[in-house]
Amino acid sequence: MTNPNILILSAGRRVELVQDCQREAARFSDGIRVFAADLNPALSSACHAADGAFAAPPARSADYADSILHLAQRERIGLIIPTIDTELAALAAARSRFEAAGIHIAVSDADLIARCRDKRQTAALFAGFGIESPAIYPRDKLTFPCFAKPYDGSRAIGARRIGSAAELTADMLADEKLMFCQLIDIENEFSEFTVDMYYDRQGRLKCAVPRERLEVRSGEVSKGITRKSALYAALREKMAVVPGARGCLTAQFFCRKDGTQFYGVEINPRFGGGFPLTYAAGGNYLGWLMREYLGGEDIAFTENWENNLMMLRYDAKILVRGHD
Repeated sequence: MTNPNILILSAGRRVELVQDCQREAARFSDGIRVFAADLNPALSSACHAADGAFAAPPARSADYADSILHLAQRERIGLIIPTIDTELAALAAARSRFEAAGIHIAVSDADLIARCRDKRQTAALFAGFGIESPAIYPRDKLTFPCFAKPYDGSRAIGARRIGSAAELTADMLADEKLMFCQLIDIENEFSEFTVDMYYDRQGRLKCAVPRERLEVRSGEVSKGITRKSALYAALREKMAVVPGARGCLTAQFFCRKDGTQFYGVEINPRFGGGFPLTYAAGGNYLGWLMREYLGGEDIAFTENWENNLMMLRYDAKILVRGHD
């Protein structure tokens, strides 16, 4: 391979993602190095776990894609794996330039990314697949209790429950970023699920692993369990093809505890923080990316993943000696 190496962007604390990628790279071919990039690699635990690390500009900067392309050419990168929402649009817009240089980005089409980024459009996207979403209320016709969240937010930042009209402030109504939605009772009636979905280069679903979120910390799952449930069966049919999808899509759902109803909430067209559970269960998305984009292989559909596998996360450390 002319460009055998792999680059994980905005690596941050994603040590497990780097290590799982290193494991699959060793299985795929000899000599592949898994690099990481971050705004401040010296303070990124994942960058210290990688085979090499590089500084990258902020994802919103105008030269972000150009900087990543230059880095990839210099370090013989053949596969780039983005991990945060804010870098996806720029990378999708530049994907053809990367491809011309023999560099593949595991990123969906720009139109799909835009519809996923704006949660108001995501509801229409789900509707196109025949999947219901929580109702979105006009500002002048709110129903209480309701749930407010930024339409382009992530990690539950800025999200809040509004129990009554008395809790609604003028600032909330004036905030054009906020959308107001039907409140779903995830304490008693519904459970929260995240589904890691792998799509090939033609937007065809090759694997879906639903994870019930048992506990969430700072917007990321800390305790979860794989479930081959009614939701899984429905998604296999309804989202078997997603035009423009590539690689891992992380979708969130609320599912009634008796399995009779579910709501699509959001889609993040990238790897999510809970992916290590999917990988441990047998969803080898990292290996499939290498086989598809570095090896030119077709990926077969699989449901050979472990059901009822529970993940209990804990804090660990990376020690860096001699750091100034």
